[in-house]
Amino acid sequence: MDERRYYNSEIETMERAELDAIVEERVRYTVKYAAENSLFYKKWFKEHKIKPSDIRSHEDLLELPIISGKTIRENQPPEIDDFAFKSVDWKDVFTVHETSGTSGTPKSFFLTWDDWQRYAEKYSRSFVSQGFNEEDRVVVCASYGMNIGANTMTLAARSIGMSIIPEGKCTFPVRIMESYKPTSIVGSIFKLIRLAKRMKSEGIDPTESSIKRLVVGGESFPEEARQYVSEIWNCDVFNTYGSTEGTMCGECSDISGLHVPEDLVHLDVYDPQMSKFVKDGECGRMVLTTLLPVGAKSGNLLLNYDTEDTTVVMTRDKCACGRTHMKIMNPEREAETFWVSGTPFNRVDIEKGVFQRENMEYLTGEYEAFLYGGDDEGETTLRVSMECNDLAQCDKSVIENNFLGSFFKYKKNLENAHSEGILNIIFNYTGPGQLEFYRIKGRPKRLVDRR
Repeated sequence: MDERRYYNSEIETMERAELDAIVEERVRYTVKYAAENSLFYKKWFKEHKIKPSDIRSHEDLLELPIISGKTIRENQPPEIDDFAFKSVDWKDVFTVHETSGTSGTPKSFFLTWDDWQRYAEKYSRSFVSQGFNEEDRVVVCASYGMNIGANTMTLAARSIGMSIIPEGKCTFPVRIMESYKPTSIVGSIFKLIRLAKRMKSEGIDPTESSIKRLVVGGESFPEEARQYVSEIWNCDVFNTYGSTEGTMCGECSDISGLHVPEDLVHLDVYDPQMSKFVKDGECGRMVLTTLLPVGAKSGNLLLNYDTEDTTVVMTRDKCACGRTHMKIMNPEREAETFWVSGTPFNRVDIEKGVFQRENMEYLTGEYEAFLYGGDDEGETTLRVSMECNDLAQCDKSVIENNFLGSFFKYKKNLENAHSEGILNIIFNYTGPGQLEFYRIKGRPKRLVDRR
């Protein structure tokens, strides 16, 4: 075995039976720790008449109630006087973090130094699985504020030996690329597209730069968008999925799904109605449980926590990379999913239509979409605005045919609704910088329901 391919080869390549045994052991310890150290879980077990010692296995977790972000917010200031999910004394808290707050009051999390080490190990495993080593120099285009992602990546880099260039945003001067010759950038799809465009405008060809690989995190995206970014940078593009709650999954060199660090976080998938768990291969809501090594402390832990993201467990078989931890599909935000004529679609479906390869001869990739109620009951209008490189040269018929072909490919009900006039799709085209979201501060949504 080539140890350089793994960050923690013993755990990452562990046989399924042994890995499952570790999970069971950590489920029992984590439940016990929660019952003894978390104000919320002490009350939660009592209210639901659950005896913590009865939770012995993964299957037992399936019988527990599910909590949500709303549950966390209801159990911290200003709703109550204390942070009921905090599970250590203040003297053991190393850092305090908050989520972005896009869904309401930011959720608070308290990390011990041991928590940091476990969080960092998850990212370290992903980085190494993607080919990173001590020779890499990585530009991190993620916030170094109260969110945890960029800080965790930086700590992970230390254990691998990588150098970090902590820009925080992808609007850094192009000279950074020439001065430090980074080998990788961590950023969103659109940040990486914009950076490539800025480099070209200053006479630097991204395909001939020092970049060897790119890592995309913080948002779901269609495969077409990945392929386009890979083309304009001439390198592999890896996906990661992380959260302040501690998920942290990542693609390996096989690029065929995201490995879940099963010894540190347990992941189940519920059906969309949250009434039962679904089988592997079926789509549902991601529900996670923190897993603590026996004897460990944690500032925060979660049991059966609804992430409000959807995914599919693709396989639990050994990967071509040698890792045995299960793989999931790129998670998508449930909040970015909308229903028309009894059929769901989301932001990724829109992006899939935008990023059709032939379209990218004319488009920048920037877009925004809005849903409006029609004049008749049940009628919906979808307005898709796309930014063109050159508005005068934009072949609108090609773009629209490609978009509709992609959008309706797996959604026959939407195609029928479109044919019957129940779903109207209007296309709008703008020149660079003219989309509505450019005038909005912060992180605007690209698909907005205005019905």
